[in-house]
Amino acid sequence: MGWSLHHNTGLIHCSPQQAYRGYTLFSTNRGGYHANLIDMEGRVCHRWHSEEGISYPYLLPNGNLLLRTHPPQTEGEERFGGASEAILELDWDGNVVWSYRNSMLHHDFQRLPNGNTLVLSWEPIPDEVRDSVLGGYETDGDPQEMLGDLVQEITPGGSVVYEWKSWEHLSDDEDVICFLERRRERSHQNALNVTPDGDLLVSFRQTSTVGIVEKSSGEFKWKWGPGEVNHQHHPTYLDNGRVLLFDNGCHRRGASRSRIVEVDPTTNQIAWEYQGTPDISFYSYNISSAERQPNGNTLICEGAPGRIFEVTP
Repeated sequence: MGWSLHHNTGLIHCSPQQAYRGYTLFSTNRGGYHANLIDMEGRVCHRWHSEEGISYPYLLPNGNLLLRTHPPQTEGEERFGGASEAILELDWDGNVVWSYRNSMLHHDFQRLPNGNTLVLSWEPIPDEVRDSVLGGYETDGDPQEMLGDLVQEITPGGSVVYEWKSWEHLSDDEDVICFLERRRERSHQNALNVTPDGDLLVSFRQTSTVGIVEKSSGEFKWKWGPGEVNHQHHPTYLDNGRVLLFDNGCHRRGASRSRIVEVDPTTNQIAWEYQGTPDISFYSYNISSAERQPNGNTLICEGAPGRIFEVTP
């Protein structure tokens, strides 16, 4: 769609007979201090506020809000996209009822049925691992340190009871960094989800890879993406066993365009996709998401231009 200072804002269109009736939770990715819950008419029904910022929220079954705050404000220190300083849980009135702080937190997190929380953070990887990584580029002044993605399970009291280091399970030959991306990060994991079996559903932007990691062993049960999608975001596991994701499409050969892809992990075949008409009318270079609705529709957040819309199958 692109972005313009002059495009309409608020509710633009609604087909009550076709749209799935419910509420939509959203926040701004950078600089915002609120999360908004809107109804089908686009009216704000509830708003949460945090002085630490709200970059990415989830609504929990108990009505509380689980969110990622703004990044640490450290003068002179480089910060990457998705950085955060804390994960907070707010009650309906905005009171902090739980928090976890780590200046290396980034992107995604998940509350588990047992009350623990999966969190994602950066950690410097060993030099010998960094030196074997293929792809990417360096700029003058880049530090030698390369950051990798670390998944941890945290108890309500803050204890670490599970840990998965992504770089220990990535392949130098298969998981090559896009040559148009810097070598400051090994994989830039931008999503952390959970399958019905309790395994990890992950997404790596640097290598255009999505995968399912067996939680008990840490090994990949399925890995897919390079040559099919480009710098994707937000994979979710569907009831039919397929994976839905937002294929951002940047660095794609030809015109940059985004699409929504539903892939079958048993065959690696794309079972369904949505593209704009024309193709270039739907594009977000970064962030973004797609969520399957109970009626079969798909709710899409075209993150960069700030558009939320719902499409039928």
